[in-house]
Amino acid sequence: MTPPDLTAHIERGLRDLADLVAIPSVSAQGRHLPEAARAVQTLLEAEGFTVREYPGQVAPILLAEAGEGPFTLLIYNHYDVQPEDPAELWDTPPFTLTERDGRLYGRGASDDKGELVSRLAGLRALKEQRGHLPLKVKWLIEGEEEVGSPSLEAFIEAHAAELKADGVWWEFGSITPEGRPVLYAGLKGIICVELRCRVAASDLHSSNGAVVDNPLWRLAAAVASLRGPDGTVLIPGFHDDVRPPSQADLDAIAALPGTGEALRDTYDVTRTLGDRGEYHTRLNLKPVVNVNGFHGGYDGQGSKTVLPAEGMVKLDFRLVPDQHPDRIVGLLRAHLDQQGFSDIEIVELESHQHPARSDLNHPFVKTAVQVARDVHGHDPILNPSSGGSGPMHPFMQHVGAPVIALGIGNIGGRVHAPDENILRRDFENGVRYAAALLAALADG
Repeated sequence: MTPPDLTAHIERGLRDLADLVAIPSVSAQGRHLPEAARAVQTLLEAEGFTVREYPGQVAPILLAEAGEGPFTLLIYNHYDVQPEDPAELWDTPPFTLTERDGRLYGRGASDDKGELVSRLAGLRALKEQRGHLPLKVKWLIEGEEEVGSPSLEAFIEAHAAELKADGVWWEFGSITPEGRPVLYAGLKGIICVELRCRVAASDLHSSNGAVVDNPLWRLAAAVASLRGPDGTVLIPGFHDDVRPPSQADLDAIAALPGTGEALRDTYDVTRTLGDRGEYHTRLNLKPVVNVNGFHGGYDGQGSKTVLPAEGMVKLDFRLVPDQHPDRIVGLLRAHLDQQGFSDIEIVELESHQHPARSDLNHPFVKTAVQVARDVHGHDPILNPSSGGSGPMHPFMQHVGAPVIALGIGNIGGRVHAPDENILRRDFENGVRYAAALLAALADG
């Protein structure tokens, strides 16, 4: 049952969320980003924040500040969203917040407008309870996260003094179906690359396959050389810089529940890597390489006996501390050359992101975990790292504060897919958590 004193704030938050979801702020397509930035700025200024806008490569960056107190919290969110495509697979319009059976559907309802709005609603509630905001809150909100945050690292470095804080609350997190909050104290790094191979000026008749090599065969062989059957990356030197996990990391992983049943059941997974008992260790601590897609030749209906002139394959590498993206690209180049694939070109895509992981024994992390326990009434699930990636490393490097992620997502939230959604109960608890966390940090 929602506490009566928060009901009005929750309903106000849901109205704010509907307004933000209605703005199709798709960064990949450059759609409605200034409008979304202005809407967020208006919401923050209404709560007493001083908001400064800075230009980004793709979208405006907002830096806001309000409140006074011994603790300074930096919150990070983003207002851009993924494209709605394929729009025909949505059961309701993607940019209209729609409630069905306790779920709220809409692009950005989870990632990341719902997170942002639930936090603001909790802050409003605390201001009403105390008559003022009893800690300093800095809020960094960008509009480029869904395209790799190309402006963020340089911005954080340039504004490090203004961003100094005692702790950073990251932009996402989730709740299990049983109501247990899931927290993350780190993110993997990421490199996205494209391997390209060309063997001729134009496609050839496939009869020439007896005398002309095939770029797709070469790419397939090159990719096969990168990974063993258990998923271990085989590039020489790839694991040299991997930081050993701390005892706190190992203890946290040992306490994580299950062996990935929710993931397997939700997506009907038929093949997994590693023993099931390794699930959390691999997801938190193991670097991996993924094939995102093969392209080249004919893929239409029926057959076409063609030997393609060129082909390409897209890869991403998920890295762990202290692997450096530039070094990994160099090792990839050296490995391909050594394997006889010097003709395969490496094209780096988008911005690299470094891995990051906080100290689980830091008081800020412990406070975030304890408040989650109190608010949700369940033991939290604390992951040393998410299996995903994001621009967390610049915050830890330049702001010098630990980072913790906890939010309102769910295993069936379909983030980045049609029918993205949050559970209404998780939004309500997200408002409660925001108010309680801010209060706990203010009170020390």
